[in-house]
Amino acid sequence: MTRILQISDPHFGTEVEPVVQALLHLSHDLQPDLVLLSGDLTQRARRSQFAAVRSFVQALERPVLAVPGNHDIPLFNVVARLLNPYGGYRRAMGATLEPVFETPGLLAIGVNSTRPTRHERGQVDAHQITRVAQRLRRAHPDCLRIVVLHHPVRAAVEHDRKNLLIGREKAVPAWVEAGADLILGGHIHLPYVMPALGETSLASASLPVGEILEEGGLAHDEALSERPPGTRQAWVVQAGTALSRRVRGGIPNSVNVIDHAVAAGRHNCAIQRWDYDEDKKAFDCVTRHVTRWSR
Repeated sequence: MTRILQISDPHFGTEVEPVVQALLHLSHDLQPDLVLLSGDLTQRARRSQFAAVRSFVQALERPVLAVPGNHDIPLFNVVARLLNPYGGYRRAMGATLEPVFETPGLLAIGVNSTRPTRHERGQVDAHQITRVAQRLRRAHPDCLRIVVLHHPVRAAVEHDRKNLLIGREKAVPAWVEAGADLILGGHIHLPYVMPALGETSLASASLPVGEILEEGGLAHDEALSERPPGTRQAWVVQAGTALSRRVRGGIPNSVNVIDHAVAAGRHNCAIQRWDYDEDKKAFDCVTRHVTRWSR
């Protein structure tokens, strides 16, 4: 089994210290094969905030793949924003803004969706779309294939449509068709799981769109292997804010835990949301979506 811990929007500078310690305990208990940091690591891209991020990453003691968020680019320091927008981020997290992590069971591809000329909205260009699709196609069939970026590609509520990634109409179907299983994001501090379709599926309105059916708190989707030939579906997985006091919609600080295993060519993937419990001073699993597919 491969286990991934997704931490998004910690916004160091607004972090809640008991939540920080609880998340470190959770990571040490779960021992994920990879920790994904999906942007907005800091609140205002200040040196002290990036130093706090670096200390936190070191304390995780796990492999980490990170991508920047819009808050990781200086806002008030106009000179730095124009001349060296990722200077602080690179000092803390390394020079690569679009890292790739690969093991026999996992391919995770980072995408930098931020743009220094934009304040909040993200964007991907044709080069990024092609690069990611080509890398996905080269993956082993048994790999869990993840694309991680900061900005969301699907909205759960109408209000968030203004936050959606520019270029998503081309990027998402291209990546799904190339083999992406999960597209992970953050930015809006609202956790949810939604289906995403490939180009072939989008072109045929008669093909079914997967749905998640709640059963006693445990959610299952219909098996992708049972769909008509030619369909290709992935899942959009959004994370809330892991550590910041800037929570949204009454949802506490939360992270995602993803467990993936392959048996007889059939992929089983559990997407779990873990919320911080103020009384327990710990994270608890509150929802679990189970998806199944075959190549």
